[in-house]
Amino acid sequence: MRLTVLAFIALLGFTSLAGAKVVGKEVSYKDGETTMKGYIAWDDAKKGPRPGVLVVHEWWGHNEYARHRADMLAKLGYVGMALDMYGDGKTVDHPEDASKMSSQISSNMPMMKARFIAALKTLNEEPTVDKTKNAAIGYCFGGSVVLNMAREGADLSAVAAFHSGVAGQTKVEKGKFKPIVLVANGADDKWIDPKAVEAFKKELDEAGVNYNYITYPGAVHGFTNPAATGYGEKFHIPLAYNEKADKESWAELVKLLKTAFGK
Repeated sequence: MRLTVLAFIALLGFTSLAGAKVVGKEVSYKDGETTMKGYIAWDDAKKGPRPGVLVVHEWWGHNEYARHRADMLAKLGYVGMALDMYGDGKTVDHPEDASKMSSQISSNMPMMKARFIAALKTLNEEPTVDKTKNAAIGYCFGGSVVLNMAREGADLSAVAAFHSGVAGQTKVEKGKFKPIVLVANGADDKWIDPKAVEAFKKELDEAGVNYNYITYPGAVHGFTNPAATGYGEKFHIPLAYNEKADKESWAELVKLLKTAFGK
């Protein structure tokens, strides 16, 4: 169910990273006494500071998929950082364990915020990052994290959530919720609550937030991850990869970041 970096990029129709001079490194940082293990990627051929973009993983934890996305962001000219929300780079491979781990974070806003801010601080300590220009993207559980961090007033220019729930623990407040927003969900995703979506849109409208909520026909939960189909079949849950929706939603992210950062 796991793909190599080059196979994953080829599947999405991108050129090999070998010619892009993308460099990646593992980093360790702290949330209190807990060691977090992340991954930072950038284009070594590009000169000067550039925007930094956090990548928040799915409920499976900090795995290769999140790192692939950081590499892809580096190829676009940003510094991508796949952060760690579980600690010690922990990953799980069973839905029950994934639900338990993600729930521990989702139900503890102070912990979620502390771990997100610790990662953002680590990203902004990189000499290649313009710390005045940050964004965050997330998948599944990670999408909920980035939307909640925007609700909490995180200093972000843009956030994007893919196959993600949109309900939040705090109300969207005008002036506090700073970034422009992309939410990309599957039209056939059984895990997305339509009532929560309507409430979310209403909050954003009332707060004057610039957002784009897109649904992709035929797409279900996990549609951006090539491993999703295997997980769905193995555990008999509604997960599946959708190449068309994946490519189109990534193109929407590219536009979002260009709008946010002016290039």
